[in-house]
Amino acid sequence: MNRILLVRLGALGDVVHAIPVAAALRRAFPAARIDWLVNERHREILDLVPVIDRRIVIHSVLGAIAGLRRSQYDVAIDLQGLLKSAALARSSGAGRVIGFATSYLRERLARPFYTEVYDPGCGGIYDPRETRHVVQINLGLLQPLGVAAGVPEFPIAPVDSAVARAMHKQTGGRYALLNPGARWPNKRWPASRFGRVAAALRERYGVMSIALWGDGELALADQVVAHGDGAALASPPASLADLVALARGASVVVSGDTGPMHIAAAVGAPIVGIFGPTRPSRNGPWSANDVTVSRAEVCACHHLRQCRLERMCLLDVEVGDVLDAIDRRIGAGSRGV
Repeated sequence: MNRILLVRLGALGDVVHAIPVAAALRRAFPAARIDWLVNERHREILDLVPVIDRRIVIHSVLGAIAGLRRSQYDVAIDLQGLLKSAALARSSGAGRVIGFATSYLRERLARPFYTEVYDPGCGGIYDPRETRHVVQINLGLLQPLGVAAGVPEFPIAPVDSAVARAMHKQTGGRYALLNPGARWPNKRWPASRFGRVAAALRERYGVMSIALWGDGELALADQVVAHGDGAALASPPASLADLVALARGASVVVSGDTGPMHIAAAVGAPIVGIFGPTRPSRNGPWSANDVTVSRAEVCACHHLRQCRLERMCLLDVEVGDVLDAIDRRIGAGSRGV
């Protein structure tokens, strides 16, 4: 196996959950060239993954296909399960194109583009009987290549971040990361409650909190600060590399099911996750020590971006529930608290 193409275009958390596939391939084929096809906005995290040889960004579909064909891949692995990702994998000209069986595809029209499929053997991608983590499911795609998955690895390189150094100085070196944002509105726990968590963290543990924010989310971080009674500050504008460095230094990270949480989990930060329309068993943090507060069992809007009900299930998660989870996580060995 000399040339391998991975296709996972986005989103950020899903790209992070696919990194162990690249790591396992590098262990199995140390001399192979491993390339990754990704959307521009998610390339930055892959720049920190040294087991990947080339990150291929799609600027135009036709241009991407021409470039892929020149690479003469032996195998292309579609980790996304969309019609677009499957068509790109097949258009690479690879002799073998591997993807999921139909029940695990996000778009079933992707199936005809594969020469081989992996069937995880449960009810389907969103079936409640499927209790395996998506990282384990992704690693199953290596079975047709005869590659044993082993223990998942997230080889993300160390980062020297001026933002992280500044935050370390401002907080006295001990801080929690609070992430109130999420692209799905029904994954957002109220920013005001994050602020009350910040106030309690300072009172209980003497720890300041840093409110993270991404595109269009600065107002949420400001709400955390406004309700934090002086115990929280908004992060400066931060790249994903800055986020990696911040997460590695955090005493605890409190977040919904979002890309920043998955990055923090991948670099070993202690996590308290807040879950509503997605299941922690499938999408949650990876460490057995991490703690989640979940309403997935009662959520009526599983895997929907918008809640269909008058009251979002995450509103039933109280500040005390999250503080209890933080106490349990810190008791399990958080850093520096």
